[in-house]
Amino acid sequence: MKILQVCSKIPFPPKDGGSIAMDILTHGLINAGNTVDVLSVNTSKHFINIDDVDLNYRSKTNYRVVFIDTSIKPLDAFFNLFSNKSYNISRFYSRDFEKALIELLQSKEYDIVHLETLWVTPYVDVIRKYSKAKIVLRSQNIEFMIWERLAQDTQNPIKKMYLKLLAKRLKTYEYNVLNKFDAIATITELDTAVYKKMGCTLPIVHVPFGIDLEKYKIDVSNLEKPSVFHIGAMDWRPNADGIEWFLKNIWLKVQSKNSSIKLYLAGRNMPEWLLQFKMNNVVVLGEVGDSHEFINSKSIMIVPLTSGGGMRVKIIEGMAFGKTIISTSVGAEGIDYENGKNILIANTEQEFEDAILKCLNDQKFCDTIGKNARTLAETKYDNQVICNKLSDFYKNLLNS
Repeated sequence: MKILQVCSKIPFPPKDGGSIAMDILTHGLINAGNTVDVLSVNTSKHFINIDDVDLNYRSKTNYRVVFIDTSIKPLDAFFNLFSNKSYNISRFYSRDFEKALIELLQSKEYDIVHLETLWVTPYVDVIRKYSKAKIVLRSQNIEFMIWERLAQDTQNPIKKMYLKLLAKRLKTYEYNVLNKFDAIATITELDTAVYKKMGCTLPIVHVPFGIDLEKYKIDVSNLEKPSVFHIGAMDWRPNADGIEWFLKNIWLKVQSKNSSIKLYLAGRNMPEWLLQFKMNNVVVLGEVGDSHEFINSKSIMIVPLTSGGGMRVKIIEGMAFGKTIISTSVGAEGIDYENGKNILIANTEQEFEDAILKCLNDQKFCDTIGKNARTLAETKYDNQVICNKLSDFYKNLLNS
C-alpha cells in the first residue's frame, strides 16, 4: 500500500513521546511492506532544520515539512473569543501546508492518508477533493478531555474560565469531525470506548504505542540504585504541573525519611522555575543527550500526572528497561498493567510517598516490579506486531 502520513509535529528525529509514537509507526508500516511518505507541520515549538535530518530517512519517507507558526499570540487569542472556532485547531491551519498537501496528492495516488492527531484534521476536505484514498485518524488522545482536566485543576478563576471555553469549543469540533474519516486508530482501549459513546459509527482499530525491543537493552553498568527520576517533555503542561505537585507535596516527606535518596528531573524545554529550583537532593538536568542511557542509569520512575490523556510513551520505554514505575491512574491510562505486579499506582500524596518508601526499603519487591514490567513490554508492546495488525486493518478497509 501507498500511505501518506500527515503529522502535526516533526516525527523525526524522535525526541518526545508524540514524535516517538509517530516515528515508530512509520518504520513499522514500512517493515510491514508498505511505502510511507511523511508530510509534517514544522511547528515553532518543535522546530527542526530539515537539512539536519538524516538523508536516508528523508529519502525513504519522501520527508517534507512546512513551517506553521503555532505559537499562542495574545491578539489572535483575544479576537478568537468573539468567534465560535476552536483556537487550538485554527493555529494548525496554513495555506502553505494545504498547498504542499495538494501537490503530494496530485503527484501520487495514495491508498491511505493517515492523519496523526486531531490537529491536522482541518485538511480532511482538501484530501477528499484531491484524493480517493481512505482517510484514517490516528488519535493519540481525546483532546477535549485533556483541556477539561486542565481547567478542573486550575485555581485561577479567570484562567479556569478561559480553559473551560477552549475545552468546550474543542469538544464541539471533535464531535463534529468525528465521522468525517473512513476509520479511526486509537492508542488506548479507553479512547475507543469514548469515541463509540460520542457517536462514532466508523471502523475503529486499537493501535497502542509499540517499541522496537532490540533498541531497549537493559544495562546496569552505571545504575544508581536506589534513585528516583522523571523524564518527559516539560513544555507539555501536564508534565510540568505533575512535577510541581510532586515537589511541593511529596518529595520533602520522602526526604525526611530517607535523606540520601536523589531525584533526577530530565526533559526538553525545562521551565525556568525548575532550572532555578533549589531543593536538597533534587538534580534538574534538562534535556539529556541520550534518554536511553539516562533511564538505564536510574531505578525508580515517577509519573505524577493529574491531567492529560492517551498513553504515556515514557512508561512503556521505562517498562522495556525493567524500571519500577510509580504512576497515577491518569498517567498509566491506556496501558494493560496490573497494579502491584508490573507498576505501582499512587493517586494521593500519601500513596505516592508510601510507594516510594516501599521500593526504597524492599529492594527485592522493587526489582520484581521492574522485571514484570519488562515482561509486559515484551508481550504487549512489540511495535512490529502492532504495525502488522494496523497494515492488515488498512488492507481490509480498502477491500471494503
